[in-house]
Amino acid sequence: MKITQLVILFNYKKIVLGILISLFLFILSFQINSSLWIILLRSFGILIVLNILASIAASYILYDNSDLYELKGLNEFLDWEKIENAVVIHASFDPLSRKLEEKYGHVKFTVCDIYGNRHEHENGIEVSKKMYPPNPKEIRISPDTLPFENESQDIILAVTALHEILDHQKRVLFFKEAKRILKKGGLIIISEQFRDVTNFIFFNIGSFHFLSQKQWKKSISPAEMKIFENKKITPFANMLILKKN
Repeated sequence: MKITQLVILFNYKKIVLGILISLFLFILSFQINSSLWIILLRSFGILIVLNILASIAASYILYDNSDLYELKGLNEFLDWEKIENAVVIHASFDPLSRKLEEKYGHVKFTVCDIYGNRHEHENGIEVSKKMYPPNPKEIRISPDTLPFENESQDIILAVTALHEILDHQKRVLFFKEAKRILKKGGLIIISEQFRDVTNFIFFNIGSFHFLSQKQWKKSISPAEMKIFENKKITPFANMLILKKN
């Protein structure tokens, strides 16, 4: 429930606004005589509240009750015992790297925070860093220039991070850089929500915070890498696995 609490914290202004609008519509419905408008206003108010509840429930399923930050589903695609070097990329929120370091002590993890992402200036970021303190070995990176030698990394992990690279060209450059630093047969693992019908139903305009599958493919293809696995984590998120041939 910890991450769901953070989601509520980050979006509390929108939640409060939705509740106030819903209350206003209910109050307004008592001031008019038209039965049709009464039904419409109250129905719309109820839909707003239901959407808020649905988005919180979906956040809990995704962030606190799924494989999103457990990565157990990766075991069918890679053997951790053979991994030597790995990059973990996040966007000022890192509930993953310490867990991986504890579990796979033989792996040299380099933890990278995307410099200049949207989360840096959000009100709840300090609270999130108290709940999940930054990794002391963390470095800040520009996504279009990765500070690693050619063919030096076995895997790159980016869980709910890369959609924070807002500029399409920078995303293209990121995947080109990622390909450069990966060893032959190396993997890029991306876990993201998509801008799709399911996320729109549950997260409404919040779904536009994410990228569509088409946008991801357009960002990846210039690096001449292909998505060889597109695995559903929950109805709200997918794990994309790219392999360097």
